[in-house]
Amino acid sequence: MQIVIFTDLDGTLLHPRTYSFEEAKPALDIIRSRSIPLVLCSSKTRAEIEAYRKRLNNGHPFISENGGAIFVPTGYFPFAVEGEARGAYIASILGAPYDTIRKEFIHLRENLKTAVKGFGDMTVREVAELTGLAVEEAVLAKEREFDEPFVFESKPDSGFLKAIEEEGLRWTRGRLYHIMGESDKGNAVRMLKTWYEREHGKIVSIGLGDGLNDIPLLNAVDHPVLVRKEDASYEEGISMTNLIKADGIGPEGWNRAVMRLLAG
Repeated sequence: MQIVIFTDLDGTLLHPRTYSFEEAKPALDIIRSRSIPLVLCSSKTRAEIEAYRKRLNNGHPFISENGGAIFVPTGYFPFAVEGEARGAYIASILGAPYDTIRKEFIHLRENLKTAVKGFGDMTVREVAELTGLAVEEAVLAKEREFDEPFVFESKPDSGFLKAIEEEGLRWTRGRLYHIMGESDKGNAVRMLKTWYEREHGKIVSIGLGDGLNDIPLLNAVDHPVLVRKEDASYEEGISMTNLIKADGIGPEGWNRAVMRLLAG
């Protein structure tokens, strides 16, 4: 039976501070040797994920910007998938355009006079300082297509978050807050699962994450895995009956959980 792994990046496969996946290499090697699809499913942009796909020698589909789009390499499946040609991919667009999201974000900020700042308001260097990314990686992080990461300049404002929902949009929180359209990681994972099932029949799906924005992903898979955060705690508010709590921070926990599941 075909196994398919869906994984978050920041804080999960990648260390929350160094962005290294070194500690996950034993499991990554096994995944590659067994030709198990590893689908990157992140709040990162297409440009950022493409850079990590090269580092990981990964040629599988990926999900960008919290489910904003699925990018399937052209010819990956032995049948046509729903979407439009974008470079080397067929892209299934599930989220709202970034320009629309930015306009709504600015509109709400001005109307509510909320002290909040998005990536579109920041320089590359400011994004790098906020996230801990290298400057060249921060450039890629600003190439938004479907969602806007943002931060409150003081404490989080629940009124602003509620206003986002009242506008028919969604918000989520990973390391940062994000505003987006009617999309999430779970919808994208479920769509990809149907394509893998069409090719392979029944599949076994594994999903790994560390934050609240990963809840839809974890709910969409057979074996959901939650890894520890940098302070060794687990994200509060994530609870499901079949949840596996990995013993380890980021890639360390990721490696242990995947090795155990593959052995089982």
